[in-house]
Amino acid sequence: MTTRYYTATSLDGYIADPGNSLDWLMAVPDADTATGDVGEFLRGIGALCLGSTTYEWMANNNPPETWHDNYGDLPTWVFTHRELPVLPGANVRFVVGEVGPVHEQMSAAAAGRGIWIIGGGDLAGQFADAGLLDEVIVGIAPVTLGGGAPLLPRRILSDRMRLVDVERLGQFAKLVYRLS
Repeated sequence: MTTRYYTATSLDGYIADPGNSLDWLMAVPDADTATGDVGEFLRGIGALCLGSTTYEWMANNNPPETWHDNYGDLPTWVFTHRELPVLPGANVRFVVGEVGPVHEQMSAAAAGRGIWIIGGGDLAGQFADAGLLDEVIVGIAPVTLGGGAPLLPRRILSDRMRLVDVERLGQFAKLVYRLS
């Protein structure tokens, strides 16, 4: 079972602009190719994890049925300190606290398949801090934002990361790093 942080980022390392929007990403030609074959990736995923800002953006910027169309009934954990609505068709659990115990729950639910940390960067960083992040997969967009939500606001040096794959996807460069 592998825990992966899989996201898109601007060339200068931001996953959302200063207003927490992803409109900049959707404006990139070939934006739908940024992550490659998501369907194939999802076949290996047994649980999802995201922060409240990512969850809210998805809820506010997609039709209600989009969640189930994209993620089916995959068990999902949303880390939040706020009350949030459950999206129609989403198998969601809202949680607070350390990532370690929640990772154990996600691992059990994933039943041998992977865990996808969709966003945000600080949440992925908490998993890295706890030694629970195995891969960082990032599609780099030909955009600079100058500020916003950072890709991974942690100091992780090269002795912990190894580049294992590089791929061109339209206007995006996809990099895969394995963490130790």
